[in-house]
Amino acid sequence: MEQATISKAVSRLRRFYDTGATRDIGFRIAALKRLAAAVRSAESEILRALREDLRKPEFEAYASEIGILYPEIRHAVRNLGRWSRDERVPTPIMHFFSRSVIYREPYGTALIMSPWNYPFQLTIAPLIAAIAAGNCALIKPSELSPATSQLIERLITDTFDASYITVAQGGIETATAVLEEKFDIIFYTGSTAIGRVVMTAAAKRLTPAVLELGGKSPTIVEADARLDYAARRIAWGKFFNAGQTCLAPDYLLVQRSVRDKFINIFIETIRNFYGDDPRLSPDFARIINDRHFARLESLMGEGVMIHGGNLCREERYIEPTLFGGVKMSHRIMQEEIFGPLLPVIEYESLDEVVALVNTMPRPLALYYFTGQPGRAKALFSRVPSGGACVNDTVSHVGSHHLPFGGIGESGMGVYHGRHGFDTFTHRRSVLFRSNRIDMPLRYPPYGKKVSLLKTLFRIIG
Repeated sequence: MEQATISKAVSRLRRFYDTGATRDIGFRIAALKRLAAAVRSAESEILRALREDLRKPEFEAYASEIGILYPEIRHAVRNLGRWSRDERVPTPIMHFFSRSVIYREPYGTALIMSPWNYPFQLTIAPLIAAIAAGNCALIKPSELSPATSQLIERLITDTFDASYITVAQGGIETATAVLEEKFDIIFYTGSTAIGRVVMTAAAKRLTPAVLELGGKSPTIVEADARLDYAARRIAWGKFFNAGQTCLAPDYLLVQRSVRDKFINIFIETIRNFYGDDPRLSPDFARIINDRHFARLESLMGEGVMIHGGNLCREERYIEPTLFGGVKMSHRIMQEEIFGPLLPVIEYESLDEVVALVNTMPRPLALYYFTGQPGRAKALFSRVPSGGACVNDTVSHVGSHHLPFGGIGESGMGVYHGRHGFDTFTHRRSVLFRSNRIDMPLRYPPYGKKVSLLKTLFRIIG
């Protein structure tokens, strides 16, 4: 899409926002209900598109891309009136005969840039929040998942007027052109490298930006953990969508005394999930494209392969693979894996774990498996992360009551449920001053008023 076309689309969005139509709560609720109906009517098409782009199993596609959206929309519809209310807050005594109010207002025109790994859900989920907050939106879906991106454009075009919500399709040129435009808020989901580009573009115009990125999410298994449960939950979180999940366990830290036992259970779990040859399993996805396949293949030459390692370039298939003997200097420990490769590192004490994890950029998630969940808070106080699970992986992303987002290099800003509404909402502070009285203390000439001022602050302090 050319720059001139994008500029016209953004101007159209801005003009519609200026009409004030999106500020009406009824308008927003109606839009959310139309969106839910559109998704429901297109379920089979969405599943086919995800199959074409990623060969996603139907269960994984429905659970992570479609089903997860319905409670998000219902929650917003039911609570939007309450979320949007003006909030009366206390007023300091120094402002007597005044009242203080917080108005919740839309930012205006939002840019939503979505990724290829969960191309439908990670487009629609932030759109739900943008609609609920009363914004207009331009969506830039990923060109790497073309079937789903085309479906998104068709669904949005059929459901909403282009002056309210529109889609800009294309590759790097389109993304660059979109970022040249002035938006009131930018919401980007994707890699840290492109996140820096988005942040740079936002900084030029002082536009607030939400970055949902990724990183190397550590997974810690204590000796007293329920090892069979841990193996299933880690394997599920790691190999869901063939590991192409920003929240996937990126490397495994297993206490030395149970390392061999756990690996044996983990390998058996993989066989239980996908059979002796996961390539033949209908429940295992494929790598998105040849470039990412080649990147993952290049990571497999380091360390000692414990299990797996089979490839099929024609299908972009990589078997669930475990590695031992990895070093922190290896590439597989220096960059986010984003595929079905899992390095295993043994440790003796949690102090070792804390020291190792804290040498890395702050992760999007931290997963801790233990027989004593009460120990988790002490660990979390020492190891920052965007979110965390105790005795599970990934599942926290599915709760619209929990804010989802990163910290440091894994992102900034949060969304889901009320938190998404707040992200796309400007909280305007307003003080109403009474005309019943006007204290002369604050006006020049000040003379010796400073002593009275100090006394006043001592009294109200």
